[in-house]
Amino acid sequence: MTTTLRPTAPLRTSADGARSRTYEVCVNSRPVGTAEIETVSDFGNRAGRIRSLRIDEADRRRGRGTVAALAAEEVLRGWGCDHVTVSVPADAGPALRMVTALGYVERSRNMAKDLPTEPPALPAHVSARPMTQREYEAWRRHSAETYAQSWIDQGVTPEQARAKAEASHRTFLPEGLATPHTWINHLVHDGAPVGFLWVGRHEVEPGVPVAFVYDVEVAEEQRGRGYGRALMTFAERVALRAGESRIALHVFTGNTPALRLYESLGYRTTHLNSYKQLL
Repeated sequence: MTTTLRPTAPLRTSADGARSRTYEVCVNSRPVGTAEIETVSDFGNRAGRIRSLRIDEADRRRGRGTVAALAAEEVLRGWGCDHVTVSVPADAGPALRMVTALGYVERSRNMAKDLPTEPPALPAHVSARPMTQREYEAWRRHSAETYAQSWIDQGVTPEQARAKAEASHRTFLPEGLATPHTWINHLVHDGAPVGFLWVGRHEVEPGVPVAFVYDVEVAEEQRGRGYGRALMTFAERVALRAGESRIALHVFTGNTPALRLYESLGYRTTHLNSYKQLL
C-alpha cells in the first residue's frame, strides 16, 4: 500500500513570502487523515512546520502517520526549508514516540498554570514598577539580542535567529510600551532594578487568550537570591489584575534552572516543541 499527500487547496503565499497548504493523507487514493504544513516567516521562511497531522482512528498504528510526516518533510525541503518543527501535546504519547523515531530533537516546551483566586504576596524586601520609556529602549535592544542568542544556542543560524527576534518584537510589541494588554515591569530591591518581566495576552489556541510571560530575567549579578521566583509571583499578580485565569510561557529545554523553578510554582508542560534538520 502507498501512503501519499494529496493537496486539498491551492498553495497559499502571504505578503511576507510564507507558504502553507492543506492535504489529505491517502492510502492508495483512499483518504485516511489530514495534514497542514507551512513555512515560518519569523525565520525568514527557511523553517518549515508540520502544523497538524491527523490519522483516522481506524488507520492508526499502521505507520500512516510516519510516512505522511516524511512526505511533509519532502514538500518543505522543496520549498527551500533547512529544518522542520513540530509541536506535540505533552499527553500525546504515540505522536511523541513517532517524532522521536523520525529523528526530531526536543528544543523547548510550552507550560501553563491555572491561577489562584487571590494574588500571591511578593516578598517584603522587593517591589515592582513599570519600565520607563528610556529604560524600554535599552531593554528592547538587550531583549532582542538575548532572545536571538537563545535560538543560536539551539542550532538556528544567526541570520534566522535575528529575524525571529525582530519579528517577535514587531508582532507582540507593535506600539512599544503602549501596546494594549502589555505589562513590562522592573523588580526593585533597595531602590535599584534587579530584574524585569514582560507579560502580555496571547492566544495559545485560536480564541483562547491567556496571560503569557514573554520575557523574564534577573540581572546576572543578582542571581541566586530568589528574585526569579519573585518575578514569577509578580507575573501572577499582573495576570489576575488583567482578569485572566491562566498563565503560560515558553522555555528552552536546556534551561534546567528555569524549568525547575516553573515546575515548583505549579506550571505543567502542555506541548513539546521539537525540530529536525532537513539535509
